[in-house]
Amino acid sequence: MAKSDAFYIRAQVTANQTYAEKEIDLGSFVNLGVKSSTLLRIHSVQVAITDASDPMTFPSGASNYGIAWQLTTESQTAPVYMSDKSVVASGLMAGFNGQIAEDGSAAADFATANATDQFNLNPSDFEKGYLVGVDSLFLGSEASIILATGDHNVDVILECTLENATQASATALALSQQ
Repeated sequence: MAKSDAFYIRAQVTANQTYAEKEIDLGSFVNLGVKSSTLLRIHSVQVAITDASDPMTFPSGASNYGIAWQLTTESQTAPVYMSDKSVVASGLMAGFNGQIAEDGSAAADFATANATDQFNLNPSDFEKGYLVGVDSLFLGSEASIILATGDHNVDVILECTLENATQASATALALSQQ
């Protein structure tokens, strides 16, 4: 097989202040054999961070907060730095609070005024794709505080193709040290 047509893998993890992780099984795509191997190439990663109860709203906190997410080739117990060789993609959504009412109430005056995506690696498109030769990817997330709105979801859509392993792709895979 040369390269396959593009296909999409979708995954979702639900989390709050405690790190949560969802395994994405690639066993039906990746095949590392003795005579021939099939590898997965990720061309783009699209990400949405939303409130777990409403896909049309972003999570809200009682104070400034961050929501980290990561896609890795190894299971993790907490967010890791991009220097970790297992990181395929990662990002951070930051929520900033602002005054919403001037009623004199200290507790009710502030809520999330805006949120911004501050990606560590904005993987919307990889120029040549990210080569994967493992049986599973792991999508993980954690919020810096307990969110006022409850749990949050991180959804990803991965645009992928399959390809036979060649000497060049095996070298690329070894250099990324998966």
